[in-house]
Amino acid sequence: MGEQARATLRGLLHVRPARGAHRVALRAGISVLLPLLAVLALDRPAWSVYAVFGAFTSLYGRNHVHLSRAAMQASAGAVLTGSVVLGVLVGSLASRAWVAVAVTAALVALGAVLAAAQDWHPPGPLFLVFAFGAVASAPHRVADVPVAAAVTGLSSLFALLVGNVGSLLRRQRSRPPRLAHGWTWEPLRYALAVVLAGGTATAVGIGHPYWAMVAAVAPLSVQGVTAQLVRAAHRILGTLLGLLTSALLLAPHLSPYATVLVVAGLQIVTELLVGRNYGLALLFITPMALLMGQLAAARPIGQLLFDRGVETVIGALIGGLIVLCEPWARARISAGRGPRR
Repeated sequence: MGEQARATLRGLLHVRPARGAHRVALRAGISVLLPLLAVLALDRPAWSVYAVFGAFTSLYGRNHVHLSRAAMQASAGAVLTGSVVLGVLVGSLASRAWVAVAVTAALVALGAVLAAAQDWHPPGPLFLVFAFGAVASAPHRVADVPVAAAVTGLSSLFALLVGNVGSLLRRQRSRPPRLAHGWTWEPLRYALAVVLAGGTATAVGIGHPYWAMVAAVAPLSVQGVTAQLVRAAHRILGTLLGLLTSALLLAPHLSPYATVLVVAGLQIVTELLVGRNYGLALLFITPMALLMGQLAAARPIGQLLFDRGVETVIGALIGGLIVLCEPWARARISAGRGPRR
């Protein structure tokens, strides 16, 4: 077994400390719970997908405080809202499958630039792909745009307030944002991952191609070859095991309010674990994502579980392949730019 393989195996099993995870988990749980309860109280469960993606604003800036975190969450929340609105527009098209792949590729490249420039944490454009893909995969009307923008935007604003209420109660030194400069080819490899994963899933005809795109982007969102390969393996193994927990939670056909409570609980557990071991967190991320989808529009459980498993394997394998091929591609590009006579 090579050194790279041994390092990857060690990474699969490693559990890291995660200071302050309980605070992030509580903020995330509240940010998800209350907007979802609000849309149910309005008898608009279809709006839950908008509310959830706005609530994901709470996941940003976990290692920052005060103005630094507020600025990061504000920028991420605005881009998440824009991604949802763009998803509605693409979802309004009669033939949207291939258009969604192309738009996701452009969105992920732009998101990679924004994430690097503003030092987003969690890094990368994964949640933008998730938000756009989930919304674009369902049929919409152009008339849905104002509602989508309002619900996502208000949910994002609520998450921002929850995430920064502590600044009113105590004084801490804010960490200035670290801005990245210079071009990298990360936007290109993100776009390539989306095109290959989304194109494969769409061509084969498996439902929910955006799951493959999310799985392909996930390994690229961390730094270092070993960490990226570990993330790809975690995505596959954690999701496949997470299908078991998903089946247990989907089988009872919970009421909408019970589903919201379970989703909020899963979000809390996810944030407690994701910084420690990503694969372990996927045991809870997987059922959370499926329950959120069922809340907005119920689908047959068996097909849902199958699609999730197959799409994840396709996407994570493609992401891992890009990681492995990257050193060769860099060498080829460097050789091509060498001095010429």
